[in-house]
Amino acid sequence: MRKLFAIALVALLLGVGIVAIIKTDPGYVLMAYGNYTLEASLWIGLLLILLLVVLIFLILRLVYQVFSGQRTLVSWLGARKVNKAQRLSARGMISFIEGNWQVARRQLIQGAKHSEAPLQNYLMAARASAQLDDTDKVHEYLRSAGDADPAAAVAVEISLAEMKLQAGEYSQAIAALQNATANPGQHPYVLSLLCQAYQGMGDWKQLLELLPQLQKHKVLPSADFQQLEYQVYLHTLENGSANLEQLQGIWKKMPRHLQGNADLVALYVRALIALSDHSTAEKTILKVLKHEWQISLVRLYAYVQSDTAKQLAKAESWLEAHADEPQLLLCLGRLSSRDELWGKARDYFESAYRLEKSGEVCAELGRLLDALGEPTVAAAYYREGILLQEGDLPVLPKPDKFVHDPRVVASL
Repeated sequence: MRKLFAIALVALLLGVGIVAIIKTDPGYVLMAYGNYTLEASLWIGLLLILLLVVLIFLILRLVYQVFSGQRTLVSWLGARKVNKAQRLSARGMISFIEGNWQVARRQLIQGAKHSEAPLQNYLMAARASAQLDDTDKVHEYLRSAGDADPAAAVAVEISLAEMKLQAGEYSQAIAALQNATANPGQHPYVLSLLCQAYQGMGDWKQLLELLPQLQKHKVLPSADFQQLEYQVYLHTLENGSANLEQLQGIWKKMPRHLQGNADLVALYVRALIALSDHSTAEKTILKVLKHEWQISLVRLYAYVQSDTAKQLAKAESWLEAHADEPQLLLCLGRLSSRDELWGKARDYFESAYRLEKSGEVCAELGRLLDALGEPTVAAAYYREGILLQEGDLPVLPKPDKFVHDPRVVASL
């Protein structure tokens, strides 16, 4: 209350002071423009100037509000378009997940028109087109994706490669990833796609070259990588090598834990024998058998061309621990035959036959006995060997006695 009284008192005093000043000297103002003049006291002139300033301010404010309102309208309309684009994009994603490829593509493309980030729309529209087998649209939308964001070139290549892989077009998938493979450290997923493409093509040579990168960037889980590694070396050795140098290079590149694998060692030894490197083949067999008994290598030992007498003596030293092993007895029979110890060879082959009747053992007995002048017994073994190899023959009736067929005689 006291504040209000003080303010009123000050205002009253100021008013009295101003009126006193005006009465003492009202002043004079003359304004002329062309033939027009305006005369007034100083205080009236100041009041008019103040009113003019206020009027100009109000006009400027009105103009500002009009133009800012237009910008607000434009922004509002733009925001509506953006929101609509977002809704269309979301619906397009839902349609894509549901498998409605045609609807999804239409919604995604419509949503891309006013989207602030249309890259995803174009990529998904390309995938929908791939599902529709519309190759032209696939490339069109991928180009649009690249134009929308040039920095996403690798993402576009990866998307194209994934679609080619899905279609089983492995060579085209590899071609699509040419630029993306420049820096595999930044894009390790590219290595995974290349791995899938090479596997689809059965290109084990390229997979062999890719293995170090897959391991370095940890593209695959450890168990999956080890399985892939085994498969790559298995197929590489199975397909053979053009020369001994190439074979040795593959073996040296192979990790140590795989160099002890029975299947891989057997393939390596078989390749060495095929390339006539019998010395390395024998050393490899004896080195492995010294630590681990592997039947496949025992069997291959008979194919090694070396000092036959020493080979036979070495193989016979294994009998003490493996006397009931058919493959060892078969190996001993073959080594004995090569050393021209016919009686010993027959004994070993017959011992193997008693333990395990197989077409291979019957064939060895047949050709040995035929050479020894026992064609009847040899023929019996040959016949049994053939029947053992064709064990899934259907059951058929047999004639009670041999009957000459006149058609056979006539044909002769």
